[in-house]
Amino acid sequence: MLAVSAIILPVCAANADDYVHGYTRSNGTYVEPYYKSSPNNSTFDNYSTKGNVNPYTGQEGTKNPYGSTNSTYGLYGSQQQGYGSKRW
Repeated sequence: MLAVSAIILPVCAANADDYVHGYTRSNGTYVEPYYKSSPNNSTFDNYSTKGNVNPYTGQEGTKNPYGSTNSTYGLYGSQQQGYGSKRW
């Protein structure tokens, strides 16, 4: 049991999520509390990124991980497989 805990605990700590308290926007809209993925240097593991699912809501991500609003073309406008191309 101790060996299993030693393996699982670091994995859980590395995948910790951030809790965001509810707040009121400047226009008066209330935003319910929610969890978000912990900040890092990657857009590929965010709950809102296409290919991922938010474990708290079950919603599938819809955002392009490359930041482009055109999901057909990647970061550099290429349709070929490779860096910056559409991969889903």
